[in-house]
Amino acid sequence: MSSLNLDDFTDLIERPDGGVRRDAEARRERLAVPPGSLGRLDDLGEWLAAAQAAVPVRPIERPRVVLFAGDHKIAELGVSARAAGSAVELVREVLEGGRPVSVLARRLGVPVRVVDMALDCDPASLPEGVVRHRVRRGSGRIDVEDALSPEEAEAAFRAGTAVADEEADSGTDLVVLGDLSVGGTTAAGVLVAALCGTDASVVTGRGGLAIDDLAWMRKCAAIRDALRRARPVLGDQLQLLATVGGADLTAMTGFLLQAAVRKLPVVLDGVVASACALVGQRVAFRAPDWWLAAHDSGEPAQAKALDRMALEPLLAHGVTVGEGTGGLLALPLVQAAAALAAELPERPERAEDAEDAERQPEAGPGTEPEQEAAQER
Repeated sequence: MSSLNLDDFTDLIERPDGGVRRDAEARRERLAVPPGSLGRLDDLGEWLAAAQAAVPVRPIERPRVVLFAGDHKIAELGVSARAAGSAVELVREVLEGGRPVSVLARRLGVPVRVVDMALDCDPASLPEGVVRHRVRRGSGRIDVEDALSPEEAEAAFRAGTAVADEEADSGTDLVVLGDLSVGGTTAAGVLVAALCGTDASVVTGRGGLAIDDLAWMRKCAAIRDALRRARPVLGDQLQLLATVGGADLTAMTGFLLQAAVRKLPVVLDGVVASACALVGQRVAFRAPDWWLAAHDSGEPAQAKALDRMALEPLLAHGVTVGEGTGGLLALPLVQAAAALAAELPERPERAEDAEDAERQPEAGPGTEPEQEAAQER
């Protein structure tokens, strides 16, 4: 019998410090720039202060991109523009510096960590640091079989929590979370449809590399068939992930929950990360307070998940490439919010305000001076 009890996260996860947030709001009222003039940057600065339990907020100095990688056998049905089992090509391109996330990470000075959970390739073909958490070679075809066995699901979830602990212990102060997968958006669509109680057509998108209409119809049918298998296990989130998620999505869910336990803020990149966050919210309702939505990717499942969690994307640039790219685009905005909240000067106290504070209140009716004057009369 498994010793993993997801209900424990409900007690382990606390909200960001509300008292500190109120202190940050009060400090914001005293800054030289009028309140509200910086828009959402004000909210971001206050959110970061609460997450860090620090006023003024500390700068974001050690961010990291964490990408969980895996193949999904549902891609064999032609639901993706990429060939089934080809996620390893994306991983190699990221490691070699040739993907958009690699370019942005170099420009911003942010390290990128890739975690192989279920790539369909020989593990010897990738660095040991990438493959050491792998659970299996490709997650199962979720329209007709479970993505993972119960033992594999537990191993994947624990791998995600272990990676979160490693990042927190190493001093990472913010994580951009994304995926490198083929077929992952199909699994994400199933999770969102199941948890939001909606139909397959409502959550079926075009994917990072846009598919044509015929592929969209195949994808919609695959989500519909997998959704029938998901609904009976909605009460058990780990079983739900084992049934229709996959090793990478299960690990991402474990990462998100453990990051919230460790009070490590996370920026959600796209639809896959958002779907895992939605599962995490079902496990621990306070967990989304530790997460930011980076951008609107245009995927309907992402919009549905973020709306359910009341998370508003920071950007809407139409970026669909995935792999943490949208999250990195949002990172400078978060860093700017921290810098403004910490470094803007407070407006000087006016002389008349100081005099008013020092002046004693005038005697009113019923005060001691008035009573003495009445006695003299």
